[in-house]
Amino acid sequence: MREVVQRTVVLQEAAQARPAPRPALRLSGQPYTLPEDAVEWVEALAALWRDVAHPQIYPFREQVARARERTALALRAGVPEPGQPEPGTS
Repeated sequence: MREVVQRTVVLQEAAQARPAPRPALRLSGQPYTLPEDAVEWVEALAALWRDVAHPQIYPFREQVARARERTALALRAGVPEPGQPEPGTS
């Protein structure tokens, strides 16, 4: 005699909430924020220049250099000097 046992097993995955992304931190441990004006951007770039040999920056120097070059090209090409007309206007 054989006994056939049929069983249904329902597996439910526990709903796991994704952890909230960690805010980026500066090397000092302070929360990272973007500079808010041109003066702060100049100061941030000067700080990067001073810290280029920092162990947390040095491995990424080539990526930083390429980003800087693209930014410099965009700044030079995309915005007229103050007092100059926008390209295509008379």
